[in-house]
Amino acid sequence: MTRTRSAPVGTAAIDRRRAKITAEIAALGPPLPGSLVARQTRCGNPGCRCHADPPQLHGPYLSWTRKVANKTVTRTLTQDQADQLQPLLDNARRLRELITELEALALHHVEHNPALPQP
Repeated sequence: MTRTRSAPVGTAAIDRRRAKITAEIAALGPPLPGSLVARQTRCGNPGCRCHADPPQLHGPYLSWTRKVANKTVTRTLTQDQADQLQPLLDNARRLRELITELEALALHHVEHNPALPQP
């Protein structure tokens, strides 16, 4: 597959966008990796309502899952704890989005600079 080059964007526009992204990163609060999930489960009791038709599952049980030393770590949370962690998880998500955009700007710069090797 061949790549087509998009129209060059001015260096000043790229620098302005990079400065805005950098300022937004600096303004972010602390990022917390992982995800927050609400789970509903079935128990092992065959006569329980969770095995009925239609099932009425137990829960929701809130859990925070993340990777630590390449292993998945999960912690069950209360609603208050989940409410406190959600903004930190949102910060991490936004940080990843901003980094992806910075990488795209850098790639655009390399693609449109003849002095640099083409990716």
